[in-house]
Amino acid sequence: MIVVGCTAVVMNTPAASAATVDTSAWYVLVNRHSGQALDVYDLATHDGARIAQWPRNDGYWQQWQFVDSGGGYYRLRSRHSGKVLEIYEWSTANLAPAVQWTDLNGANQQWRLSDVAGGYVQLVNRNSNRVLEVLNSSTANGADVVQYRNLNGNNQQWQLVRVGGGSSGGGGGGGTTPPSWPNATGSQAVSSTIRVNGTYDGGMRRYYGSGALGGSSQEEGQDALFDLPAGATLQNVILGSPAADGIHCAGTCTLRNVWWEDVGEDAATFRGSGSPTFLVDGGGARQASDKVFQHNGAGTLTVRNFQFQNIGTAYRSCGNCSTQYARHVVFQNIWVTTPANRLAGINTNYGDTASFSGVTIRNDPNRRVTVCQKYVGNDDGDEPRTNGSGADSTYCRYTSSNITYVN
Repeated sequence: MIVVGCTAVVMNTPAASAATVDTSAWYVLVNRHSGQALDVYDLATHDGARIAQWPRNDGYWQQWQFVDSGGGYYRLRSRHSGKVLEIYEWSTANLAPAVQWTDLNGANQQWRLSDVAGGYVQLVNRNSNRVLEVLNSSTANGADVVQYRNLNGNNQQWQLVRVGGGSSGGGGGGGTTPPSWPNATGSQAVSSTIRVNGTYDGGMRRYYGSGALGGSSQEEGQDALFDLPAGATLQNVILGSPAADGIHCAGTCTLRNVWWEDVGEDAATFRGSGSPTFLVDGGGARQASDKVFQHNGAGTLTVRNFQFQNIGTAYRSCGNCSTQYARHVVFQNIWVTTPANRLAGINTNYGDTASFSGVTIRNDPNRRVTVCQKYVGNDDGDEPRTNGSGADSTYCRYTSSNITYVN
């Protein structure tokens, strides 16, 4: 099981009350007793996944949108899964668990906000008339969230902290305004590559190169700050400057809530043969004069809920590696803030594909950012030649409705 969460910096954002909820915004709900956030446990996306508390990290699994159901009631939609908070199986009993479920607008999915002193609210379920609480006033990571009769306990009170603009769409859509960049909880110099086994949670510390890893940010042939074997997960990490060659994935890996303040040679390089699957979920990268994500091995890379600022190319399938593969990239719910040259570069002669949905390109009034650049790759080290650009049904998979331009 992937353990998700970390200690994070709480932004100085005013809390909402029952009267000031903005249905176009996203909120983190912080429990008054524990100080922890309402969290979709283990980043689940399925119906019936349990809801727990976890140290606040502002991940999409901790962000909720209030969807108006009328009569003073709301559904709480998860930004991560697109599902809503409900009391399981319409129970009216104390201790019935809170879970996520497909939005059916049922009374067990509807909540009324009731203000209490100190800027907190209670969440009252329409079906049971019971309130949402952290079980047994626990302060433990992963403690269950349930319903209980109203005792006005601190474990039944929640602060609504706004963290970003919203979207009227479901399915975890993020709107046109990207989340704020995080502040580091501390800094750690890295003089030799950190080898990750299992899950490594950085607690939102900033890691930067020093010694052998402290050279020019664009110097070729550098080692990585983090090296991930197949099956590893790196999460809640900020890469500062110099970032060396960022992160190397030797096979299937997950990068969750990882931020690059100043991309070095590349932000991350993905390797491996067969059919590895790589996931970049949340985070952002900026100051990349060349590439952000370099795909040298086989398989599929999915990048979702991610933002790019001031970059050359967001993704490049290797154009001249000695061993070539059919590679695939999927962009879902991303923001690109110019300057930027292109989102994806793929090799049509090897059967590469690039798919795009929920892409927002900011500050590009003349549409100069190339969404999908096609190349004819090779395996002899020569520079690949271009082979056109733009949408088609085979290689560059998107339509105009998948791309939004905003100033």
